[in-house]
Amino acid sequence: MAKRKVIIIGAAGRDFHNFNTHYRDDESVEVVAFTAEQIPGIEGRTYPPELAGPLYPNGIPIYAEEQLPMLIRDLDADECAFSYSDISYEHVMGVSAVVQAAGASFTLLGPRDTQVKSTKPVISVCAVRTGSGKSQTSRKVVETLMARGLKVVAVRHPMPYGDLTAQRVQRFAEIADLEKHNCTIEEMEEYEPHIVRGNVIYAGVDYEAILRAAEEDPNGCDVIVWDGGNNDFSFYEADLAITVADPHRPGHELRYYPGEVSLRTADVVIINKIDSADLAGIETVRANIAKVNPSAKVIDAASTMRLEDPSVVAGKRVLAIEDGPTLTHGGMKIGAAVVAATKYGATEFVDPRPYLVGKLKETFATYPDIGTILPAMGYGEEQLRDLEATINATDCDAVVIGTPIDLARIVDIQKPNTRVFYDLQEIGEPTLTGVLDEFIAGQALG
Repeated sequence: MAKRKVIIIGAAGRDFHNFNTHYRDDESVEVVAFTAEQIPGIEGRTYPPELAGPLYPNGIPIYAEEQLPMLIRDLDADECAFSYSDISYEHVMGVSAVVQAAGASFTLLGPRDTQVKSTKPVISVCAVRTGSGKSQTSRKVVETLMARGLKVVAVRHPMPYGDLTAQRVQRFAEIADLEKHNCTIEEMEEYEPHIVRGNVIYAGVDYEAILRAAEEDPNGCDVIVWDGGNNDFSFYEADLAITVADPHRPGHELRYYPGEVSLRTADVVIINKIDSADLAGIETVRANIAKVNPSAKVIDAASTMRLEDPSVVAGKRVLAIEDGPTLTHGGMKIGAAVVAATKYGATEFVDPRPYLVGKLKETFATYPDIGTILPAMGYGEEQLRDLEATINATDCDAVVIGTPIDLARIVDIQKPNTRVFYDLQEIGEPTLTGVLDEFIAGQALG
């Protein structure tokens, strides 16, 4: 029988995981290509034979998604598996139309086909959209577990933008590991907060191999925390599933893939940012949770913010820098830097667009709704140089950094600058702390 030919439509993350768990060892299938989208410069590579396995001695080529109709025709593909996230339903079905118009079938793989079972208890932290506050929630979960004397190992949703073979399994336990693994800003933003807190975090490409390494971490492991990203659902079967919702984007929890999957499968839903969202947005999110997942525990939370040095901002014209993915495919109009700078008396937000350099011009052309905020794009050395040049060229009095890492450690900012710190603050009952204490008791971890 002829093998069924498959193209995996991805963005360097979920696509590789879907291949590894569902297709890699299936002799009835031949994955003839990956396509890549969302992240600049990730096409034109090869998924290496060391990762692809014995059925693929030459590896698997990775093309730009815009070539998909041609690839379906030229490679005689029977099926295309959509495998990236934080995408509107309109976009997903638009890709489906492209695939089916070219004659192939369109597939969405679910948790049963792709989730890996751990030998340790697993808590997953996911979100309905990028920028909902998942990272601060993961931080709160890890801190609470560690305060109970547990050894916590985090595993982060993939961001393998470099040498895929070298990135198969990555362990981060100290700041020097970020340089060792040639991390981008986007990777540092997710790994550094874990490192400075004192817990180990893993990431990479092969997430079953990563899980087995995490379970046997040299520092010990009592609990695995899946630190999700891009509103994807967990790669691992969770014993406690937490999803963060964002009332600044009410209704998105039912309009984006696969955020609604994460919402429907959550044991706990956290409505974050209720301190800065309007009541109508909060009530819309609350009603949608009740409609699709009435059995979930719902926790109200605020995203509390503070500036490292408020005097840098007060009375000043500032450039606000926010987390890149939150502004780009996350679609947020404001972030922590804008909220904190407003709170502490900034007089004006300077528009960076007249001062953009290099690749950042392309970013704003692709995402024109970003507006007057500068996304901290840093997927490679060229983007880092462009970011630094843009910051230093912008006619502002000060820079407010809303990224989760110390950006001034990575780029040379030649202007007064200060960082925003933000944390999850539970409001009322139930609380995340109470939920975690129940989890610890239920798993006999105390």
